[in-house]
Amino acid sequence: MISSCWIAAPPLTTSPHSPGCLTIDLGTLARNWQAANEASGSATASAVVKADGYGLGIVPVAGALHGAGCRSFFVALADEAAAMCKAVPHSDIYVLNGPTYGQAPAIAEAGFIPVLNSPAQISQWAAQARQAGHTLPAAIMIDTGMNRLGLAPQEVRSLAGDAATLALLDIRLVMSHLACADDPSSHMNGRQKRLFDDARALLPPAPASLSNSAGIFLGPDYHYDLTRPGICLYGASPFKNAAAPFQAVVSASAEIIQIRDVAAGETVGYGATFTAPASMQTATVAAGYADGIFRAAGNSAFAAINGVQVPYLGRVSMDLIVLDISALDARSVRPGDMADLIGPAVSVDDLAQASGTIGYEVLTSLGARYKRRYISG
Repeated sequence: MISSCWIAAPPLTTSPHSPGCLTIDLGTLARNWQAANEASGSATASAVVKADGYGLGIVPVAGALHGAGCRSFFVALADEAAAMCKAVPHSDIYVLNGPTYGQAPAIAEAGFIPVLNSPAQISQWAAQARQAGHTLPAAIMIDTGMNRLGLAPQEVRSLAGDAATLALLDIRLVMSHLACADDPSSHMNGRQKRLFDDARALLPPAPASLSNSAGIFLGPDYHYDLTRPGICLYGASPFKNAAAPFQAVVSASAEIIQIRDVAAGETVGYGATFTAPASMQTATVAAGYADGIFRAAGNSAFAAINGVQVPYLGRVSMDLIVLDISALDARSVRPGDMADLIGPAVSVDDLAQASGTIGYEVLTSLGARYKRRYISG
């Protein structure tokens, strides 16, 4: 449980004249967690809030999830844990990357729970416990096929035989991470589950966690004691070929700063990648790849104006996007109006697909120039 914090979170600063607005619906976020908790069956849902709450602001996001009933949180770094700890009293905060950068003393003092990913981290944390004179809480990560972080099978066996080290660890959780949960037909899911069960059997009894967002929907056999929803909480899809299971949390809009007439044969944007096939009317919008709208979205993504989808023309530049508004009534659009970059007519996953990426990257790339508005509706 949290006992203290050692790093203060910097205040969020945005320009009062920002041409873009990012709206985060904390009420929907809370309801999404409750839905994930219900979908977890007899297990309890935690919340993954790393990367600044998936780009949406770790303090308001964690606070809303705590208000919904969440009491276990996962971050990547100890600094993230410190930034959010006051927003989630009486909660467990797990640090996925473990006690890196010599931060074991600070993590122990704060009462955070490191995820121990290697024999070296286990040794470091055991030494910290020995120095403290009592056991310290920890989670053990087992690698079951990601080959990213976690103990290999022989390392699990070595830990299981090291009674002196185990005596220093208060193992709160044994966990692994699914590589292909977004594809329910993948053989990797069953293989990883079997390897996880085999490794758990060697270690002292402890609660277990295997399922990420997509893993929750693989069924009760994958739920264990604690599930770890992330992307689904924020309203994007964790699946390879399926829609988001819960409601959208984020909308983003940006100001139209110019309306133009483009003649047939004229080009738009850097590299002249779009040539007008006929006379067109366009709108230039004050957002670009500095705001998380990827350059790759050019000539493929859509925005929406007054609820009507309008295509991107040419390349996205750092600060500007050009939209084809020829299908709209010219009198209905003027400079100062807002174009929806993410919203009811253009989801996070729509923008991700048009950009050749995934919703995770879209959310975590939304820039700091938006004026952020948190609502509870």
